[in-house]
Amino acid sequence: MGTGAAELVRIVSRRMIKPPPPFSEEAVNIHLTPWDLCLITVDYIQKGILLPKPPGGGVVVDTLASSFARALGKFYPFAGRLVVEHHDGGTTTAVLLKCTGEGAEFIHAVAPGVAAADIAGSIHTPSVVWAFFLLNHVLGADAATESLPVLSAQVTELADGVFIGMSLNHSVGDGTAFWEFFNTWSDINRGGVDLRGPAPVHQRFFMDSSPVPIILPFSKLQDVVLRLERPTVQECFFTFSAASIQKLKARANSETPAAVTISSLQALLAHLWRAVSRARRLPPEQETSYSLLIGCRGRVKGIPQAYMGNAVVFAKASSTAGEILGKGLGWTAWQLNRVVASFDEAGMADWLDRWTKKPDFLYAGAKSLGGAAVTTGSSPRFDVFGNDFGWGKPVAVRSGCGNKIDGKATVFEGPERGGSMSLEVCIAPDALQRLVVDEEFMDAVSMPM
Repeated sequence: MGTGAAELVRIVSRRMIKPPPPFSEEAVNIHLTPWDLCLITVDYIQKGILLPKPPGGGVVVDTLASSFARALGKFYPFAGRLVVEHHDGGTTTAVLLKCTGEGAEFIHAVAPGVAAADIAGSIHTPSVVWAFFLLNHVLGADAATESLPVLSAQVTELADGVFIGMSLNHSVGDGTAFWEFFNTWSDINRGGVDLRGPAPVHQRFFMDSSPVPIILPFSKLQDVVLRLERPTVQECFFTFSAASIQKLKARANSETPAAVTISSLQALLAHLWRAVSRARRLPPEQETSYSLLIGCRGRVKGIPQAYMGNAVVFAKASSTAGEILGKGLGWTAWQLNRVVASFDEAGMADWLDRWTKKPDFLYAGAKSLGGAAVTTGSSPRFDVFGNDFGWGKPVAVRSGCGNKIDGKATVFEGPERGGSMSLEVCIAPDALQRLVVDEEFMDAVSMPM
C-alpha cells in the first residue's frame, strides 16, 4: 500500500451531527487558557481503533451516528466552533469556543480492499491508515479562521473489520478529553450508561491573576501560524508485554545511580531513547533531548480529574548521545525521572502568568531539532481497549498523520492491558530501518502474530 493508498477508501456519506436538544448551555462561550492557546498551532489529535467485523455483516451506521450525538450531548463544546474576536481597534485578538451546537462531522466510508491484517499484522504502519481520519494536516487555528468542526469521526468498513477514527482540535481538549469522549461514545453505543465517572468539567481553569479572555497581540490569528516543512518519516508500531516492561523496569532500577524509583513508563521510554540514538548514529558529543508531556490534573490545585480542557505541559530532558548510550538504561531513565519530579506547581503558575503577557506557541516541526530529539505524547493510562461498541473489543489502535515529526513516539496501553504498553514510533526512514533490526531494542518487543 503505497502513495495511492488513500484511493482504497471511498466516502459513502457525510453528515453534521448535532447534540440532541436541549443540549446544555451552561457555558455559551468558553474562553481558552494558555494551555489551550499554545496548542492552536499544531494539528488535530487523531487516534482510532480497529474493531472486529460485527456479526451478521455491516455496521449499523445510523446507530453509531445516534450514539455519537448522545455523547455530544455530554461533551457539548465539541459541537461548537472556534471564533476569533477582535479587540483594541482590530490590532489584537482573542479566541473562544462558542458552544453553538453546530455539530461535529461524521463520515461513513468503505475500504473493501483493506483487511485487518494489513493494519495490525505487521510492525510497519501502512499509509492507508491516514485515510481513516478527517481534517488531515489541519491546524487548530484553521478551525477558527475557516469555521471548521472541532471534532470529527470517520467509520470505515474494511473487508473483515471496522476502523473508527476520531480527530479533535488540540486547542479544545487534550488526550484525556479525547479518550473520555471515545469511552462515552462506545459505552452509549453498547447500551451502557452515558457516563462512567463524574460529569465532564468544561469550564476552563484560570489563575486569579489571569485576564479573561486572554488577548493575543496579533491583528490576525493566522499571524501565529507557521506551516513548517513536514519531514519525510516512516512509522512502526511496537508492543511490549507486561513481562517485558517489568524486565526493563527491574533493570533500570538496578542500574539507577540514585535513590529513586523508576516507573515502568520511564524505563520503556529510556529504552526507546537509547535505541533511537543508536539508530540515528548520533556521534557521542551530539546533544539529544527527550520531551515528555506531564499532566497537570492532580498536580495543580483547582483542576479536577474530569477537566476537559488542556491540562498538560512539556518538560525536556537533555544529554549527549555518548552519555545515554554509555551510562546505561538506569541512568537514562533517571534523567526522565528527574524531569517529571521537577514539576513544580508554583513554576507552572508562573508560566501561566508569563504566557498571558508574552504568548508562546508550539510548532510541531520545531521539535525535530535536526533529528536528535524524541517527543512522547499520550498516556498508557488512557482506556483504549475498553472501547467495545457492542460487537467486540478493539483489536488494535493507530493514529493519523497529525503531528507526525521525526522523533515522535506515541504511547498507548497494550492490547493485553494489565501493564503492557505500545509505542508508535515515527522517525526518518533510514533510522527506522536500523531500529527494527536493533537486537537490544527488538528483544523487548512482542511481534504481531
